[in-house]
Amino acid sequence: MTRAPRALAAAVTPLSHDGNAVDVAGIEPLTAFYAASGLDGLLVLGTTGEGVLLSPDERREAARTFVGFAPPRLAIIVHCGAQSTRDTVRLAEHAVEDGAAGVAVIAPPYYALDEAGLERHFVAAAHAADPLPFYVYEFAARSGYAVPLAIIERLRAQAPNLAGLKVSDAPFERVEPYLLPGLDVFVGAEELIHLGLQHGAAGAVSGLAAALPEVTVRAVRSGSAADAVEAGRVRALVQRFPFQAALKRILARRGVAIEPAVRAPLRDLDATEIAEFDGLLAELEELRLTGPPSPL
Repeated sequence: MTRAPRALAAAVTPLSHDGNAVDVAGIEPLTAFYAASGLDGLLVLGTTGEGVLLSPDERREAARTFVGFAPPRLAIIVHCGAQSTRDTVRLAEHAVEDGAAGVAVIAPPYYALDEAGLERHFVAAAHAADPLPFYVYEFAARSGYAVPLAIIERLRAQAPNLAGLKVSDAPFERVEPYLLPGLDVFVGAEELIHLGLQHGAAGAVSGLAAALPEVTVRAVRSGSAADAVEAGRVRALVQRFPFQAALKRILARRGVAIEPAVRAPLRDLDATEIAEFDGLLAELEELRLTGPPSPL
């Protein structure tokens, strides 16, 4: 029996007003907002969630708190990718201990790893995540290189818990090779949801859904080209501004108790951008996307 496509948000991480600490108390209302939106799950502490900018202790505390507040139907996949294999493994082990639904790991940035080194890294991470489902997070624009398909195939043989991938690449020609039989592949670019689903994707893990989950949920549930185009259009509107801060400002407008603060060197909107941002909020108001979420 084919499983229905799933819509997950790449969740933001609430921070204190100065951005120097995780706002643990703020995770509860944020998780409640996501749970009310019709989403199937969250990827926490990924690119949208500023994970690589947080310390390992902060990451564990945030992940554990998301898991603790999520209802059973809202699957929490924890991004555990870090610069070193040691930290990646420890974060994956913590995700298992804390009751996450899965672990995702991006290829380490900065160093140009050869296939042997990258393979060892992913194998170690997958073994640390066992028995949780393990997902390779492919995002060449952030890691600096694409994960070779040969590594995915070798990882299948060495890590039975390899469940799939999140592929945030674009255009679709860069996504399609990763749509491998037997693996659940989630697209990250909202405008590619329709094409991804047509070619066997399991759904989407969407940064836009961190603040506007309805747009992504609609595109995934309908599978239509028009809804994917609209999701891509709204994403482009939001992404004209510093993305993580903009998402948090939209969430605050929607009634979630969250600061716009981000972890430096990311930044909040400046005064000029805030004035322009009012125009975006007005457009979202016209789309009825500034109030509490309504499941579709």
